Amino acid sequence: MVSKNKPAVSDAPPIEDFASLVETLMARQKSLPKRLNQVAQFFLNNPEDVAIYNIVGLSKLAGVPPANITRFAKELGFSGFVDLQDVFRQRLVGPRMTYADRIRALENARGKQAGGELDLEQPRAIFDTFVQTAVDSLLRLREDVEDQALEAFVDQMAACEAVHICAARGAYGIGAYCFYGLSQIGKRVHMIDNLGAMRVEQVGAVGPDDAVLVLTFDDYTPETVEVAEMAAAKTITTLAITDNELSPVVGPADHVLYVKEAHLGHFRSQVPAFVLCQSIIVSLGRRIGKTA
Repeated sequence: MVSKNKPAVSDAPPIEDFASLVETLMARQKSLPKRLNQVAQFFLNNPEDVAIYNIVGLSKLAGVPPANITRFAKELGFSGFVDLQDVFRQRLVGPRMTYADRIRALENARGKQAGGELDLEQPRAIFDTFVQTAVDSLLRLREDVEDQALEAFVDQMAACEAVHICAARGAYGIGAYCFYGLSQIGKRVHMIDNLGAMRVEQVGAVGPDDAVLVLTFDDYTPETVEVAEMAAAKTITTLAITDNELSPVVGPADHVLYVKEAHLGHFRSQVPAFVLCQSIIVSLGRRIGKTA
């Protein structure tokens, strides 16, 4: 669950670890220039890349000049990018994958992309790269999802009368699967699909004991963000699955789960989000079965 009490910038302690970095970025999200917010989004979505690549490689992946990354680091109080990178490298100490294993996996999956060596005319090369990217994303997801947050998310879905799902564009397939999966386990579920441009009316049909589930990632579909804000304004329980703490649906949401989906060029692997949603559905199904 995300706390709505974000500290003021002046009250924020020095950034010493990844958690304090996230808190600082959440507090400063509205005050950072657009370009620096773009850097922040990329850094939070790709922490392993930040720990591994140099500033030139990261600037290519993020689509920003190296000077913007240096400015971003200094804006947060670091002397330069190297000091900021140390925070991301510390994050890799002691997880299930060793640091060396992570470097090898990421170099295999994304080093070719950064160096422009991936042959897009070879289906096997593309397939192998997507598989490795998905594997890395799943390992990262396993570490990043907190037990307490996942438990609270499922608890809230079990407590509500019905779930109203809003997902569009790249996230639509995941939302449609959630609709199917929840309906199969006996949970009342509806889609807020904006059919006939009637999303306002669809949100108006949400009951006081229902919950709205929004799914949106880095493109942050404006219609999905609007639904989250409308639900929050009506004090409807709002659940969000998104990519990082700077996502615009974090503020309106009561409970948030984060999925940092791996990217290969302009393509995003949806495997981690599907795994997370499947886990939620199966867990909820067991609870419903016991109650029945």
